[in-house]
Amino acid sequence: MGNRKENSTNTINEIYWKEHCGLSHTLSLIGGRWKINIIAFLLHEEKLRYNELKERLVGISERMLASQLKELVNDGMVNRIDYEQFPPKVEYELTTFGQSLKEILNQMEDWGQANLPG
Repeated sequence: MGNRKENSTNTINEIYWKEHCGLSHTLSLIGGRWKINIIAFLLHEEKLRYNELKERLVGISERMLASQLKELVNDGMVNRIDYEQFPPKVEYELTTFGQSLKEILNQMEDWGQANLPG
């Protein structure tokens, strides 16, 4: 939740809605510019390395990608697979929980394509 005070009205409201509203909970897990795109790439590619994700996510910084992947792993949406080899190899894949978003994300993609401006 960043640097907000734990007892601030904004923090209390955020916690309440995440715990009592399915839509708020969903958006807290996948919301923002990058998480939804990371999930979408992993739905299509199954497993991707960090650099492969970085190449596909035009404009993302390394710090932001690392942060977003860490949050997705901590939320149980993505698995981080560490291979014990040299040079080190790490891949990311969706968990079953993350894959459960496939149908709704496909519907969102269809809706977005149908309603693109221009």
